[in-house]
Amino acid sequence: MRLAERIQKAWHDQAKWLIVLRPLSWLYRAVFLWQKNSKSKNAYRAPVAVMIIGNITVGGSGKTPLIIALVEYLQSKNIKVGVISRGYGGKGGGGKGVDGKGEFPLLVTLDSTPEQVGDEPTLIVQRTHVPMAVGPNRQHAIELLLQHHHVDLILSDDGLQHFALARDLEWVVVDANRGFGNEKLLPEGYLREPLSRLDDVTVIEHSAHPKTDLHMHLEPSTPYNLVDHSQPFNASLHYDAVVGIGFPLRFFKTLDDLNISYQKHAFADHHAYQASDFSTIHSQAIITTEKDAVKLKQLWHNDPEMLARVWVVPVQAVLSENVYQLFNDQLLGLNPNFKINLSHRPNS
Repeated sequence: MRLAERIQKAWHDQAKWLIVLRPLSWLYRAVFLWQKNSKSKNAYRAPVAVMIIGNITVGGSGKTPLIIALVEYLQSKNIKVGVISRGYGGKGGGGKGVDGKGEFPLLVTLDSTPEQVGDEPTLIVQRTHVPMAVGPNRQHAIELLLQHHHVDLILSDDGLQHFALARDLEWVVVDANRGFGNEKLLPEGYLREPLSRLDDVTVIEHSAHPKTDLHMHLEPSTPYNLVDHSQPFNASLHYDAVVGIGFPLRFFKTLDDLNISYQKHAFADHHAYQASDFSTIHSQAIITTEKDAVKLKQLWHNDPEMLARVWVVPVQAVLSENVYQLFNDQLLGLNPNFKINLSHRPNS
C-alpha cells in the first residue's frame, strides 16, 4: 500500500498515530492563513459573477455531479454559463498560453483529452457542452474563457481555497457519510480549512438520508457499455471494479446497492491509467465511474476489444427543492434580469 493510501485509510479510521503529524498541521494552518490574508487583499474580480463549488476536505465529495446538474439547470433557463477549473492532472495542450508557460490556460472542447485538461473537465464538457477553460491561474482561465464566449455567470469547479480569485457565491459540498474524520487540518486530518469556514458559505449536504433542507444525493442508473450503449447490462456477471476517485468507497457502495458482484481495484484520485494497471485483471467485464471512463477511453482508443469490456455506472445529482429555491434567490441577488428565466424548475 502506497503512503498516500495509508494516510487516507488512517484518516478514514481516525488512527491515533496521526497525532505525530500535528506539528505539520500547525505549520499548514499558519501558511494557509498567511496566504488567505495576503492574496485576498488583491484578489482578481471578474467582470461577471463567479460562483465557487468546492469542499473543505481532501478527496471527493460529489461536487462534479453537482456542477453538471447546475450547468444543465442554467442552460435550461437560457442563462449563459461558463465553467473554470484548475484542470488537475492535465498537462496542457502546447502553444503559448497567457501564463507564459506555453500550456495553460486552455479551452476545453469535445476533442480535449484527460491528459490535456484533466478528467473532470473532460467529463463536464462531454456531458453538458458548456464553455470551459482550465488552468492553475483562475484569472487567466477566466480571461481566456471570456475572450471566446459571452457568459453571464462562471462556475468554478473547486477553487474554494484559491483566494486570489474574488467570488460572489460559495457553495461547499459536505459528504455526510464520510464526515470530517478527526476534524483536524492537513496532514493530521483531511480538512483543508477549519470547520468554522462552513459558517461563511452555503453548505449542501450530500446524503441519501439528509438532516438539512439543503441537500443532494447521487442517483445511479443502469450501467452502459462504453462502446455499445444499446447492449443490455448483465447483472449476473462478476466484474472488476476499477476506480480512481477521491472516495472510492462511495462507488463500491453504489455497486452493492445495484447488487453487482465485483472485485475491488482502487487507485488514487485522478490516477493516470497505464496498461500495466490491468496486468492482473483478466475478466471479460470491467465496471467503472464516468470520470474514470473518460481516461480508459483515451487509454484504449486504439483497442476496441478492451473498450468493449468496459461498463460505466452513470450517476445524476438529485437536488432538493430548497437547493433550487436558494439558488434562484441568490442569482436574483446577483442579477435581477435572471428573474423570468429562473421562475420555475426544469422538468426532471
